Formats: sequence, C-alpha cells, structure tokens
Amino acid sequence: MPHEPTEPGDLAGEYVLGVLGAEERRAATARIVGDRGFAAEVTAWENRLAPMVAAIAPVTPPAYVWARIRAALGHDRAAPARTPPRAEAPWQHVNFWRWLSAGALALAAASMVALFVGRREPAPATPAQAPLVAVMVLDSGAPAFVATFDRASGTMVVTPVSTWTDAQHVPELWLIPKGDKPHSLGVVDTGKPITVTVPEDLRRAIDPASIVAISVEPAGGSPTGQPTGAVIAKGSISTI
Repeated sequence: MPHEPTEPGDLAGEYVLGVLGAEERRAATARIVGDRGFAAEVTAWENRLAPMVAAIAPVTPPAYVWARIRAALGHDRAAPARTPPRAEAPWQHVNFWRWLSAGALALAAASMVALFVGRREPAPATPAQAPLVAVMVLDSGAPAFVATFDRASGTMVVTPVSTWTDAQHVPELWLIPKGDKPHSLGVVDTGKPITVTVPEDLRRAIDPASIVAISVEPAGGSPTGQPTGAVIAKGSISTI
C-alpha cells in the first residue's frame, strides 16, 4: 500500500509546497536520496497537488520577464558542473506562482500555504475559529504575498510568492478595515514566511470586509505611519 502522509504540517508537504528555507530545502533534498519513506511521502504530496497544475491555463509571459528571471538566477553566468538536481514539481518554481490567476486557483494555492505555515488546531475549527487568508495580488493579477491569520493566537503568517528586485525599498504590510485608515503591521520579508503578531485592538477588524495591502517604503518602513510609496499589491480577506 502506498505511503500517505497523515500530518498536514509534515516536512514532506512543506518541501513539495516550496515553503522551506534554503538550508532546510537542501537538507530535505539530500534526505530524499537516502530515506525511502521520506521520498514516498514527497511523491504522495506531489500526487495530491498535481490536479492544481492540470487546472491552470497556460499563459505566455513577456520576453523581458524571462530575461529578469535568468539574470536573477544567474543563468547567464558560467557555472561549475554539478550533479543534476531532483526534478521539482511546477508549483516549486516562482513562475508557477507568478502566473497564477487572482481568482479561484490563487485562493486554492493560498489555502494550501495556510495548511503548512499557519497554526494548526487539534480539533476541526468552528466558523468563528476558522483561519482567514488573503492573496495580495499585483496589478497584473499575479499573486505577490499570501497572508493567513490565526484567530486563536492573533498572529498572521505572511508568505512571499513572487520576487522582489528593489534593493532600496522594503515591502510594508497594511491592514485596512472597512471605513478606516490603513494600519501598519510592519515590514515583511521577501525571501521567507514571517509571523506577525497583530495588535489586540486590530484583531476584531480582521474579517472578510477588510483588506490587506503591501506598499513600497524606504528601509525601515514608513516614517509617517501611513503608506508613503505606491501600493503594489492588495487582497481581500476570506475564510478558508
């Protein structure tokens, strides 16, 4: 009988989803070679996520996007010979996330992220406890960040799903309750998920009527307490 992962937050699932840090990912890749059980778990998770890929309509990106990706990955520089890496699933590449639509597929991807980077409850969540998610998309419709909010702990996990190329500025996260001004939740990381503790007085404002957004700010964040740069990505909060 094929081995199926039973714990939704296990390392194999996080590896397939692509939310591990660079060092953790290298260690997991090495483990696949010598641990047959772990390799089977990885394969099982890939099979679970494969239907998402089949449902995505192909989109041809502009030529300049490929040039930037090649430059960012160093493909235009000579590299020493090395052993070919294990083939990765499409959702482990930035191109997959960059070109997901902002509709149902992006929300489905965000829900999968929430399974691994959000806090998990031991019992099924009631509607009042269910985690909340927001997919912050660019003007092009491509997802930029995914935010998941855990009501019980009052924490929000923010996961980047696209690249950031502006070395002079930082992305700042804002909560915008309906009919209210933006409230800063701090600067977010562009290379890995981070956990933000939401102030208690703002937690009740996190509901499907609220919006989360990312603005471009100087190093250290907005000096005024309000967005000073362009708002490049935003999304509505939804219940998973």
